[in-house]
Amino acid sequence: MYAYILKRIGATVPVLAMVGVFVFGLLFVAPGDPAAIVAGDQASPADIARIRAAMGLDRPFLVQLGEWFWNILHGDLGKSIFNSLPVAQLIHTRLGPTLSLMTVTLIISIVIAVPLGVLAAWKAGTWIDRGIMALAVLGFSTPVFVLGYVLSFSVSLKLGWLPVQGYTTLDHGVWPWLRNLLLPSISLGFIYIALIARVTRATMLEVLQQDYIRTAAAKGLGQQAILYVHALKNASVPIATAIGIGVALLIGGAVVTESVFAIPGLGRLTVDAILQRDYPVIQGVVLVCSFAYVLVNLLIDVLYSVLDPRIRY
Repeated sequence: MYAYILKRIGATVPVLAMVGVFVFGLLFVAPGDPAAIVAGDQASPADIARIRAAMGLDRPFLVQLGEWFWNILHGDLGKSIFNSLPVAQLIHTRLGPTLSLMTVTLIISIVIAVPLGVLAAWKAGTWIDRGIMALAVLGFSTPVFVLGYVLSFSVSLKLGWLPVQGYTTLDHGVWPWLRNLLLPSISLGFIYIALIARVTRATMLEVLQQDYIRTAAAKGLGQQAILYVHALKNASVPIATAIGIGVALLIGGAVVTESVFAIPGLGRLTVDAILQRDYPVIQGVVLVCSFAYVLVNLLIDVLYSVLDPRIRY
């Protein structure tokens, strides 16, 4: 087990390196000149060229890439082009709201989706099953920003139950912190709920056809014990896989969600950096998000052996 974990951690290094090369190369050929943006509209070509030289943008691609990787190995993600602050400091400042949003979204999604999937499998072919699957299709079809604006208008502006926008730190109390995160989490988690519910239903339908389930029913075990103790336990590995894969949906959806609800997290930081062509910030955020996604998948792989003791590495 420990050898497998170390092997997987070692495998993340080339993955992150490939992601870094791709992101750096994509930004290198992207339209727009950061030096021209920094210089302003009234700058002359000589001024822009001088700023490009000062920023190191006039050097060859491989030289810039090598220097960037060398700095990363020393824990330096670079400095923002526009405010000269370290990228690591900017990410650390914005990390709290994003982690809060993703944590609440994960909890809400799992608590809602797994029981819905179990119920749909139990009532397969009935109107309950069709209703839950229709809700799942709606979840896959509705963009995050559309649901966000609908919830903001109906729940916040019309009913006044929850704040429209903003973020409150946990230092001000659990309820003020949670109150600002409920609408964004529901908006972000709708597609995640649909994914987990569909996977749970499909897996449970397969497990419920097994002989040991019929044996448990013949012994007189209650329906809840059969569903949640025997069936769900043996269906947990594919569900855990869906939860791990869905983290990518959360990372991508956080960019839109934080923009809609004005949450000062990594998503807003990324959007602002893209609009300003702030290359070091974009590269740092993408690298951190890639590492987080790889780490989550590693944890899911390790969790397999806990959920199913037959799995050994």
